[in-house]
Amino acid sequence: MASTSVSRVVPASPQKVWDLIGGFDALPDWLPFIPESTPLEGGRVRRLKNPNGEVIVERLVDFNEAERHYSYAILQAPFPVDGYVSTLRVHTVPGRDDLAEVQWSGRFTPHNTTDDEVVALFAGIYRDGLEALHRTLTA
Repeated sequence: MASTSVSRVVPASPQKVWDLIGGFDALPDWLPFIPESTPLEGGRVRRLKNPNGEVIVERLVDFNEAERHYSYAILQAPFPVDGYVSTLRVHTVPGRDDLAEVQWSGRFTPHNTTDDEVVALFAGIYRDGLEALHRTLTA
């Protein structure tokens, strides 16, 4: 099993960041490479589409409002992995009410590829996503 984690400090309070990203169906609000999200099964599953029309289906497996994090598993995606579980988490920055640290991490088993290739793929997705979040918060 491989894993990766990317974090980024963003210019907003942890609560403001969580209010934007904490909804399981909220990706289109801040992530331009996911322009469409359809909630299924009472909001426990989301059906995403990327700009190329590829479908990604994910299931919420853990949610903690008080600690500001959720985890999800991929059920269907065009990625070369099995057993993918990811967590999106908002941390406080000690001594700063106007900043938050956002961490996006995942673990997965590569399928027909190497650990390094899949780690690079998801590290890039997470990094680009957190950069998009930063841009959204400063717009």
